[in-house]
Amino acid sequence: MNRGLAALLVPVLLAVAGCTATGPERQTTSAGRAERPSPFADCAALTRAPGPSGSAAPRPAPTASAAAPPPTAAAPPPTAGGPLLPELTLNCFTGGAPVALRDVRGPAVVNLWASWCPPCRKELPAFQRLSERAAGRLQVLGVNSRDTRTAAQSIGEDFGIRFPVLFDQGEALQRELGRNALPLTLLVDAEGRVVHVDASGALDDARLAALVQRHLGLAVPA
Repeated sequence: MNRGLAALLVPVLLAVAGCTATGPERQTTSAGRAERPSPFADCAALTRAPGPSGSAAPRPAPTASAAAPPPTAAAPPPTAGGPLLPELTLNCFTGGAPVALRDVRGPAVVNLWASWCPPCRKELPAFQRLSERAAGRLQVLGVNSRDTRTAAQSIGEDFGIRFPVLFDQGEALQRELGRNALPLTLLVDAEGRVVHVDASGALDDARLAALVQRHLGLAVPA
């Protein structure tokens, strides 16, 4: 009798052990995708100008008496003119309200990338370092294009990417810009104008710092 009872209990205990082994970390969404916290930052700060403390802060309206800071040898005057960012709204990778690109407050560097693009993967760490070195003076924003959320999240986790990322699965921004190749980097001034588009391939720290200095007038250590 005892042996029979033990035999009946074995499969029950195994079933309980299996449920415990999966645990909360193995829970999936309704789409069957593992639910993990996003490595990317929230997008809420993108519509506020960079503040001096490293956090985003409202940008004061310019006045007629406001004097521009004197140019220095390390930071020449930025490139003038350029078209406004496209009138396009994209979803933030972490959720929340969609972001209208024309509401993004510059100066900013916008990097279009995809997980399947080797040069994109090569340069992403340099953009992360730029976001750390220029915190409070410059916004770094990623736009994940023609990709899947799962693959993009994995790249973000692997490379420790923490700046905000917008999700553009249908490559709407590339179409608006008339560009097809990735990676693509936009340098955007304080007025929201695209003053330079770089499609030269994977950027390293030195090249990225040089572009920011030349086109946005900001000296950032490489």
